[in-house]
Order: sequence, then structure tokens, then C-alpha cells
Amino acid sequence: MYKIAAMGDRDSIYGFASLGVSIFPVDDSNEAVKTLRRISENGYAVIYITENLAQQISAELDRIKDNPLPAVIPIPGVSGNNGMGMKQVSRFVERAVGSDIVK
Repeated sequence: MYKIAAMGDRDSIYGFASLGVSIFPVDDSNEAVKTLRRISENGYAVIYITENLAQQISAELDRIKDNPLPAVIPIPGVSGNNGMGMKQVSRFVERAVGSDIVK
């Protein structure tokens, strides 16, 4: 059975634990890359990651983005939304439909 994880600063992801999501608080990009590699190889199908952290480890996310699993979903953190999540959704829709119908 697949699992769901959330990565990012503790304040942004702590609430996910009450939903049964495994949380992985990380403080720096090196730790984040190691954690992402570890959890993506251990049966996690969905990984929510704060947008701020996703920007810091974008090279690692690019490395795994074409794999069927895990699906890495950027989410806003407590510091706010920088638009990365909507841009990704827009790209996915464009790839699936053939044109950007989100805008």
C-alpha cells in the first residue's frame, strides 16, 4: 500500500500528521535532498513539499519528475504562496489537454 508524505519546515507541515500523513521536517536543502531520495524509494506515492523548499531543491525534483511515482506536489508554507504550485498544475494540464485551459 502506498503512503503519503509532507516535507518542509515544521510549522508548515505539522498539521498533516493529524490526517495520517507522514511528516518530514527539514531545515536545509542538503537534508531535504537526502530525505526526498529516502522517502521516494520507500513506498511513498505522494509527497507534499512546501514551495520554498521545492525551489531550493529544484534540480533534485527535476531528476524525479518523469517517474510515475512519487507525485511531488508543491504546497504553500506558512510564509505564503509564491505561485510555484499553480505553475506546475498549469503545466500538467497543458501536457494532458494540449493547451493551457487553467489561465
